Amino acid sequence: MAPFDGGKYKSFASSLETPHSGYHFHPQRKGRFMEGWYFKVAIPAKNTPAKKKKKKNQPAAPDDSFAFMYSIEDPNLDSPASGLGAQVMGPQDTYMVQYSRDTRRFWGWTHKLGLGGTFRLKDQVDSSDYPTTMLTEEDFSAKVLRGFQVSSTWHQGHLSLESKGVGGYIKPGVKECSWAYSTKRVHGWGDVGGKQLATAGWLAALPVFEPHWQILMSYGLSSGWIRWGSKLYEFEDAPSYSEKNWGEGFPKRWFWIQCNSFGDEECTAVTAGGGRRTLPLLVNQDEDVALIGIHHAGKFIEIVPWNGDVSWKVSPWGSWIMKGRTKGFKVELEAKAVSTGTVLRAPTVEGLIPVCKDTFDGILTLKVWEEGKLIMERTSNSA
Repeated sequence: MAPFDGGKYKSFASSLETPHSGYHFHPQRKGRFMEGWYFKVAIPAKNTPAKKKKKKNQPAAPDDSFAFMYSIEDPNLDSPASGLGAQVMGPQDTYMVQYSRDTRRFWGWTHKLGLGGTFRLKDQVDSSDYPTTMLTEEDFSAKVLRGFQVSSTWHQGHLSLESKGVGGYIKPGVKECSWAYSTKRVHGWGDVGGKQLATAGWLAALPVFEPHWQILMSYGLSSGWIRWGSKLYEFEDAPSYSEKNWGEGFPKRWFWIQCNSFGDEECTAVTAGGGRRTLPLLVNQDEDVALIGIHHAGKFIEIVPWNGDVSWKVSPWGSWIMKGRTKGFKVELEAKAVSTGTVLRAPTVEGLIPVCKDTFDGILTLKVWEEGKLIMERTSNSA
């Protein structure tokens, strides 16, 4: 990762990747396995065509966001759940997917973030010449008709609607999507200049606590373009985010709040969530867990069960309230959904099926106190 070329973010930007950035599958692993990645770009209004000017004191918020979700399930196995999926969520909570039962055309670096999948090569390319690592932008465009590749600094792809074999039905918003953009890391998961942390702490190394969750980048700056159907979006230094999960499947139930679109120079980012997951070594035993993570100008506030207290009150959809305390800090999050959201698929023991909802149009209020003094208050209408 190249350092920033000056600018107001240089003093607290970090180039370090987080633990667990690499692909976790091992060919000798037996039983169910999935790994999924989530990459989001929030495009501010100044980068999109013909938007109304922001009124005074109105929360800064991007008008158009995209999330790219990749999943590999039961690779190299002939199981009912085996498959390679690429989902994209676009502006106004629109959606498309490309899916294949063939997992052989997926690759992933084990030592750092890097992965890709090819659904179809171009006609002139030999059928044995499937990519097995990151290509240059030009080589990828010359070889791959439908597919994707992504690292910590580069993300590129071209998909078309193809849902045969995937579970359930979700109405598509477009039939094609293509993109190419670079990313500069600002915040990972931890203090800038310090050690980057595993999101689940040392528990992330134990296979009995599944699924695992790792924030790869809580705040980045992305520049490039995305074509969603016939509409082209071009952007520079748009806030971006990435995370991953791996293990046997997603939790039995979960909730999740993510926002780095506050429009402030400190690059404030919030990631919080909780869920109910099974403890495999204890029959019929589950646990409810939650965490809150806040990055602000290179500093990190982490509230997790082993260093503080987290409480929450959430509805099935529309309202999420979280509170946390740790080491002199108190945090309150209140999020509300102003849209009905869109249904998304997630890797489960039954394969990639519709099991959750997401939206880009949530309203989030963040408050942070230190030793009883309110030190931060932020609002966004794009959480």
